Amino acid sequence: MAYDADVIVIGAGLAGLAATAELVDAGRRVVLVDQEPEHSIGGQAHWSFGGLFFVDSPEQRRLRIKDSHALALQDWMGTAAFDRPEDHWPRKWAEAYVDFAAGEKRSWLHGQGVRFFPVVGWAERGGYDAQGHGNSVPRFHITWGTGPGLLAPFVRRVREGVARGLVELRFRHRVTGLGRSAGTVDTVTGEILEPSAAERGRASSREVTGTFELRAQAVIVTSGGIGGNHDLVRANWPERLGAPPEKMISGVPAHVDGKMLGIAEAAGAHLINRDRMWHYTEGIENWNPIWERHGIRILPGPSSLWLDAHGDRLPVPLFPGFDTLGTLEHIMRTGYDHTWFVLNQRIIGKEFTLSGSEQNPDLTGKSVRGVIDRARADVPGPVKAFMDHGVDFVVEKDLGALVRGMNALTGHSADPLIDEAALRRTLAARDREIANPFTKDLQVTAIRGARKFLGDRLIRAVAPHRLLDPKAGPLIAVRLNILTRKTLGGLETDLSSRVLTEGGAPLPGVYAAGEAAGFGGGGVHGYRSLEGTFLGGCLFSGRAAGRAAARDVS
Repeated sequence: MAYDADVIVIGAGLAGLAATAELVDAGRRVVLVDQEPEHSIGGQAHWSFGGLFFVDSPEQRRLRIKDSHALALQDWMGTAAFDRPEDHWPRKWAEAYVDFAAGEKRSWLHGQGVRFFPVVGWAERGGYDAQGHGNSVPRFHITWGTGPGLLAPFVRRVREGVARGLVELRFRHRVTGLGRSAGTVDTVTGEILEPSAAERGRASSREVTGTFELRAQAVIVTSGGIGGNHDLVRANWPERLGAPPEKMISGVPAHVDGKMLGIAEAAGAHLINRDRMWHYTEGIENWNPIWERHGIRILPGPSSLWLDAHGDRLPVPLFPGFDTLGTLEHIMRTGYDHTWFVLNQRIIGKEFTLSGSEQNPDLTGKSVRGVIDRARADVPGPVKAFMDHGVDFVVEKDLGALVRGMNALTGHSADPLIDEAALRRTLAARDREIANPFTKDLQVTAIRGARKFLGDRLIRAVAPHRLLDPKAGPLIAVRLNILTRKTLGGLETDLSSRVLTEGGAPLPGVYAAGEAAGFGGGGVHGYRSLEGTFLGGCLFSGRAAGRAAARDVS
């Protein structure tokens, strides 16, 4: 039986596009299959903020950030905390990825026309010791054009492959099985779904109109993770993070269901680190949802007061933007799924950024004027829309009304979880710490430390002031939900992206990249992420898979 292509790529997200582009460059014939409609090409990267992790970049140096390969590797290893026998390949991928981020990553993207916002962000600041979790310096580079801007050159390269007769795009093809001939996985079977005009991100029809079978010398799995499948998230939830939440909102559409991981495993692939996952603690329900349970993450500056469901401050160093999974672990041991930011309009106007391409029309549209207008606004337009329409926001002029609104929002008007007098004491005590340039309140110290970085001082960290200052009002409370997002474990792969079996040997003919491979090796991040590393992990592992498969097929 003849081959339909040299390589079949399963999944048309960023990793799949990167792999396909490399195969095209090598002159290989590719069939790219995806269950969603063609106008959804690019997958979840389209909705992303476009954040990328670079080391010692020109943008960093202009802002007087002293970064180095050694510092980045120290941060990565302290964050990942690799401690399992199966972390052999993830550790090697981590070392290779830091090499890439400190080396050719930026020039490779720049050569394809990708550009970056000049102010570098400081995500996952850690707050522990030098060898612990977190970024020692700002490394979060925002793509000019956000997710769509990062996708553009890879979509272009793939479509050029289509024009050259090297790429066949088969959308609405849902894979259900992988088969072998003479010991090599070379057959992909599945169902053809009826055409769908559903907008990108919205649920598309699952009506089956036929079946398909494709054969190739190699198969690359780039099908994504499990974030849209809440049942699977709960089934894999680790004990170290407490009980899984009863309520979660989704950072990805429902079709990100993890089913391809099970299909690959049934074919002999080794799936590792299932219990490692990355969910955000600052999720808010989208007032204008695209997919079911659609949540948006707040990218907060350091000044909001973070409170648990009873109105008590979260412990040090669980400040906004410091330690995502440390905060998640603490929250899940409180017995409640939600927490609160309490702040005022002065803080929200400067410190709230909403993750996602659709929430940042200025950056996504590459509008310099839009960025300037955002900086001048009391509250940016997308944030103001959530203040006006978001179900998680309470906006009031006085603290008593704010507390009543918070208790009402959680259904505790009759038996309040939050006591007004206690919260007033907490806020007043914090406000007293603002009177001097020195303080024992470590969050205030962190705010002042952040403002020593020019980027934060300009656009991310408001000058310390009293939360209860009427001139900075009104007061705002934001209910924060657990937002599902990334799968940190995945199919175990070697540095050539070849999928391995449980015994450590390559599964003949199969490669994996992106979230399906834990962004490399089956879990390049270990237990935690430094942020800006998910898109980059898709690019790096997708490129590696495409190049390796191109070498290996005849």
